[in-house]
Amino acid sequence: MRALLRRPSVYFSSSGRLLHSARAPWIKETGIYGFDHLKTPQGFQRMVDDAIDRSNELVNYIAGMPSAPEIIKAMDEISDTVCTVVDSAELCRHTHPDMEFVEEASKASLRINEYLHCLNSNPSLYLAVLKAETNHHMLTVEAARAANYLRIDLEKGGIHLSPEKLDRVNQLNIDIVRLCRQFNENIITDPGHVDIFPASRIPINLHHLAKPINRPSLVVSRRSTGSDCNWKERGFRLATEPDALCSILQLASDSEVRKLAYVQGNSAPRANLKVLDKLLAARHEFSEIMGSKSYAEFTLKDNMASSPEVVRSFLSDMSKMVRLKAEEELKNISNFKSSKGFLFGEDVEPWDEPYFTRMMKSSTHNLDFSVVASYFSLPQCIEGLKVLAKSLFGVKFQEIPLCPGESWHPDVLKLSLHHPNEGNLGYLYLDLKSRKGKHPICAHFAIKGGRRISEIEYQVPIVALVCNFPGSNFASVKLHHSDVETLFHEFGHALHSLLSRTDYQHFSGTRVVLDFAETPSNLFEYYAWDYRVLRTFAKHHSTGELIPENLVKSLIGAKNMFAATELQRQIFYALIDQTLHTMQPSSIQDTISVVSDLKREHTSWRHVEGTHWHTRFSHLVTYGAGYYSYLYAKCFAATIWKKIFEEDPLSEAAGSALRSKFLEHGGAKDPAIILKDLVGNSVIRNLDGGIIPDITSLSEEMKLVN
Repeated sequence: MRALLRRPSVYFSSSGRLLHSARAPWIKETGIYGFDHLKTPQGFQRMVDDAIDRSNELVNYIAGMPSAPEIIKAMDEISDTVCTVVDSAELCRHTHPDMEFVEEASKASLRINEYLHCLNSNPSLYLAVLKAETNHHMLTVEAARAANYLRIDLEKGGIHLSPEKLDRVNQLNIDIVRLCRQFNENIITDPGHVDIFPASRIPINLHHLAKPINRPSLVVSRRSTGSDCNWKERGFRLATEPDALCSILQLASDSEVRKLAYVQGNSAPRANLKVLDKLLAARHEFSEIMGSKSYAEFTLKDNMASSPEVVRSFLSDMSKMVRLKAEEELKNISNFKSSKGFLFGEDVEPWDEPYFTRMMKSSTHNLDFSVVASYFSLPQCIEGLKVLAKSLFGVKFQEIPLCPGESWHPDVLKLSLHHPNEGNLGYLYLDLKSRKGKHPICAHFAIKGGRRISEIEYQVPIVALVCNFPGSNFASVKLHHSDVETLFHEFGHALHSLLSRTDYQHFSGTRVVLDFAETPSNLFEYYAWDYRVLRTFAKHHSTGELIPENLVKSLIGAKNMFAATELQRQIFYALIDQTLHTMQPSSIQDTISVVSDLKREHTSWRHVEGTHWHTRFSHLVTYGAGYYSYLYAKCFAATIWKKIFEEDPLSEAAGSALRSKFLEHGGAKDPAIILKDLVGNSVIRNLDGGIIPDITSLSEEMKLVN
């Protein structure tokens, strides 16, 4: 719906332009992200003003109908100008500790999005793009692709509609943006909580998540007077935001505590039930005006999948493939629970799964998760990212000083990416430590996309990786292995952005079709599990000892114990997303029923009455009808790993192939062609006019086939 702004994952000419040949003015005072406007919160409004002024100049130029190449170049500069504001505002909203900056960024984001709808409904731009597409013989292959995509994207914004319908579409788009924002804000402001009495029911390793509370308790005095006296019983209040809830469910031995936390954590925020209803209705009305039966149909038509029917068939096949092993894993949990003194055959409840699976992993593979974390200090993990980039691509990440005013928090690092022959390739900000007020996300933000300015100038990408790893100071942060996997996942996104070399920012890095965007990030998760990679950086924080190979084998063994259950969960999530965005609003009178029915049909677990987990499933707003993309990526990544990297994960030849045949193209090349060029025709299958991944490599890896 954002015709000139294509940002398939963030999940996300300006005064801050940074050119390939530019010399960084290290001593010059600037604003956050290197933009002079952003020295103060109010600078966001000036940044929007300048973006609108420059875009209007370009609109007037395009309306004069210059040559086809000049039309596409000017359109891309509009896209670059608008994207810079949107992405900078989104990064600020999620990370800046100063609420005034956050509020001004929020205002700027809404204002530039409203302007974007004006651009999307500008007939002069549409006519110019049609002219450029008609004169494709005057364009390069990438420029012709850009013309085609710009025309499709403008039509997705409703440019071809009658004025009345276009006005309604623009209003719906604005409503959808606001509802998405409200949904996410509710998740943060209402995480839910549970009060536990007495305090002794909470183990000491959860006390850091707990707030001491008291309640009056009436007891009979032991004095002979027989009078009553009041005293206060000590307890704990536990917030049930996702990370805290995960810890509670894994570590609390008291099953009633786990149940209370599970129910409360999966029943907040209740306000999102109404927000989601409104969002689904708005998306459906929008899609009907655009001539589609559903929002899923509207969204998927230009993806590899092409239709909800293709996605549903893919998810159904995946669900059947994993069912038998997932049921076997549930039986193993049940048997283990019985061995711990519970009644034989007693149901394994949803709040039991994290607790008993953690115990099973630990006992079966002799794992102490605190010992594992001692090998993954955050500074060493960053070194691991550098080793990976150097080994695969011959590039060097080097920490560089930030200019005065450029950073938004003292924890932020800035790295430059340098190639010995190609020079500076881009910049990467790292904001990896948790802090009060910071949005609890792990995400990749593209602040600036790459694009060619002239024959001798290239605007290099600027990106940021944001995570929330706990620790009192940077050096003291020790990552759980799941956090290491997350870091490598986001690093895959960053490399996709930094190593792409497209002529147009419209195609830079992760600006690809949605069901292709997660492939590099899923591929780089493999590196977090390979001992040949881990031994290059994973050292004990105090002794310097390299991580033992047997410990890595134990981690892999523990991961594989319940891999089918986890895959089944992801299929279930994708089915929720797809179903809610395919059904008619009149039939979605109770999204809770939809979710509970899908859970019964496609998982081995029961739905707990009164819960509505999906109201904190933020991917429903950010990836509407597109969550299946993670499963596409999982399959693609499994094939790429097996065929190219499994034999030698640090092979420079394999890295060179990945860069030249995949990463450098961004969205400038058809994803099916990219995949087949890299690993051969068998990586994809055609189905009913769409494309689905081949699941052979993943099923063999997970031992789901005989």
